[in-house]
Amino acid sequence: MTAILVEQLSKSFRTRPPPAPGLARLRSVLRPPRAIEVPAVAGISFAIAPGERVAFIGPNGAGKSTTLKMLTGILRPTAGHAEVAGFVPWRQRLQLARRIGIVFGQRSQLWYHLPVASSFELLGRIYGLERGQQRTRLARLAETFAIGDLLSRRVAELSLGQRLRCEIAAALLHAPAILLLDEPTIGLDLTAKAALRDHLNLLSRADGTTILLTSHDTGDIERICDRAIIIDRGRLLMDLPLERLRRDFLKQRTVTIVTEQERPALGLPGITVTAAEPHRLTLAIDIAVASVEQAVSAALASLTVRDLIIENPPLEDIIHAIYRGAKEGSHAEPPA
Repeated sequence: MTAILVEQLSKSFRTRPPPAPGLARLRSVLRPPRAIEVPAVAGISFAIAPGERVAFIGPNGAGKSTTLKMLTGILRPTAGHAEVAGFVPWRQRLQLARRIGIVFGQRSQLWYHLPVASSFELLGRIYGLERGQQRTRLARLAETFAIGDLLSRRVAELSLGQRLRCEIAAALLHAPAILLLDEPTIGLDLTAKAALRDHLNLLSRADGTTILLTSHDTGDIERICDRAIIIDRGRLLMDLPLERLRRDFLKQRTVTIVTEQERPALGLPGITVTAAEPHRLTLAIDIAVASVEQAVSAALASLTVRDLIIENPPLEDIIHAIYRGAKEGSHAEPPA
């Protein structure tokens, strides 16, 4: 059984062209132009197994939030089919609500003028939690996200970062089998981000929680997810494990060598010295020409090496390269 199944899912919105200036504007008032269909999601398909942690990546306007809204039942698709936890979201919203947790970074599920604790009390009743069970879960979440001192404060009094920590805890209160997260770390400081990432990893591994995450913070993607679904302009570009994404699109590696020699030197085809300092060389390796192993072997053979650091470019650079390739009309599939 799949946790999330999406088959040829599409969503278009009807809109009218903007009115023309001058006399043409008057004509458009008397005879409005025909509405046109604007596609937001165009026939995407994927499946997510229980316990998977998947990043749903795309530039602004790619269709990520529209897809999540269809998967939660907020929007009804124009065409296609989807199942989440075995339910069709737009037909079985009430049954689905007990199985999923949702966090939209810019939308609140907490009651604005009530204390945070009152919102948790109401959510516990909505989900039918026993009092003892609710207290235990809330205590653990309050410790994880450092919100214990916020529970007595009104939501209206919280900063964005404080509110988001409470929102995420609220989404986890009923221990959902599937988490749908849309930009969940917007406004969080480094400590809160680290706590969220660690907790989501623990949930997935210990409880088998499935996670579908959209984020522009590549740190979220790298630390939480092990697979990436990439879309652009409503269409599926790529669906790959993160490791394969790195392997297939990693064109360059950086190697820093610390040596006994004051002025180290190393020359091989495909290897460029990008920085040379006393006792230190920084190399850029074109892996289409030379391998990291070749560079390391050459360094060990000709230099007295004290330390060796091998770095990958950030995931963000790889994703940008994929988007550039898509806009230039290059292949959307990775090399075999």
